[in-house]
Amino acid sequence: MLLAGVVLAGPGLYRQLPSIGEPGFVNFAAAILVLLGAVSGLMAHRQIRKSCDQVGASLLKAYQEGDESPLALNDRALNPLIQSVNQMMMSIRARMNELARKVRELEIQLKIVQLERDHAESILHSISDAVLVTDPWDELVLANESAARALGFDIPEEGRPPIDQILKDPKLIALIREMRASRSSGSRKVVEHSIQNNGQERTYKITLSCLTGDRQDASGVVAVLHDITREAEIARMKNDFVSHVSHELRTPLASIRAYIEMLIDGEATDAKQQAEFYEVIQNEANRLGRLIDNILDISRIESGIVKVNKQPLSLTVVIKEAIEIIIPQAIGKNITIQENIAPAIYQVLADKDMIHRAILNLMSNAVKYTPEGGRISVLTDVNEVEKRITVKISDTGVGIPPKDLPHVFDKFYRVEANNRMAKGTGLGLSLVKQIVETVHHGKVSVESVVGQGSTFSIELSLC
Repeated sequence: MLLAGVVLAGPGLYRQLPSIGEPGFVNFAAAILVLLGAVSGLMAHRQIRKSCDQVGASLLKAYQEGDESPLALNDRALNPLIQSVNQMMMSIRARMNELARKVRELEIQLKIVQLERDHAESILHSISDAVLVTDPWDELVLANESAARALGFDIPEEGRPPIDQILKDPKLIALIREMRASRSSGSRKVVEHSIQNNGQERTYKITLSCLTGDRQDASGVVAVLHDITREAEIARMKNDFVSHVSHELRTPLASIRAYIEMLIDGEATDAKQQAEFYEVIQNEANRLGRLIDNILDISRIESGIVKVNKQPLSLTVVIKEAIEIIIPQAIGKNITIQENIAPAIYQVLADKDMIHRAILNLMSNAVKYTPEGGRISVLTDVNEVEKRITVKISDTGVGIPPKDLPHVFDKFYRVEANNRMAKGTGLGLSLVKQIVETVHHGKVSVESVVGQGSTFSIELSLC
């Protein structure tokens, strides 16, 4: 730095330097010699080293000859050194400018990469499927919020924790490790797996992809978890539906076939016995028809293709019509029907045939599961403030066990403890629920105590 300061000061500086006879010349000359030697040893530029050697030689010669003025530091000696140093400084400056330009370019590229990374992470976090990315050492590189919610962990703010410290499901950890160990670049593996999280079991279709980096022996893994819980439940329900339908259809068909065969074989020897066989065949055929009608009605409602004719109607009128139909069955079992119905002025916007069918189904069930001498009560409760009307059908029947209450509206579900009381397909209450809640956006509910009876309620909006 001293030499650079001296050289860059330009020609004429030597006039200010001490002569041989002046105090401090020896120290100054020694310092110059040491500095020139150091610069000569460190500088890679040949011209600078040559100029340093020339200046040092001139200064040493002047000192040895006792010259009164340091001839070695005249313009002729210093100019080559100055020029060489200036050239070197210009070269360094140019290199520094070039490096500064490259640094700016790298900064721009880094910002672009960071923006692209942020954009990719934003897309990743917006995906509803759970996504996990691991490195060749089974460490978590990236995870979106869906994965954190589905698998029950917090996304690490920094670092790459091992997956066995993040994930709680051993099967998922094993799948990721097996895929990583395969090192099959571009390969995919799809499996279905159920995962427990917060006490709930969810089913996922897990797609695993192996990513091979520059090192062929090192692979990362991308795991995408698509929640198929609803699809799996629907598939199971379809299978159960087909199974139940097959069973329910087979039962009346078997009875019809059996009695027809007996008639053909001449086992009915008199007119009375033949009439009994014909009655059984007719009842089973009617049962088969009701089953098919219920299945079709539920299917139409669930698929949204059912024709609905909603008009303002009095629920009281519909209830009375249903009671008139059910009275003969009640009389046959000596069952009393009590009414406490609101005036006919209260109306609801509904399909009369559907609402009539729902109320009739509930009354028919009340008669079926109420022993002889029992009682059925039908009442309506009007809430003018909330614009709601509730129909309650209560009985003094056998009741429904608590474990069966949540399932009584499921298709083909029958309370096992009450199977002996009456025959049925398990579709009546399911149809009531579809009519009330799906078609009319109302609410259906049940309360029951075993041995004391049940109360079914239908709640609808007033016009």
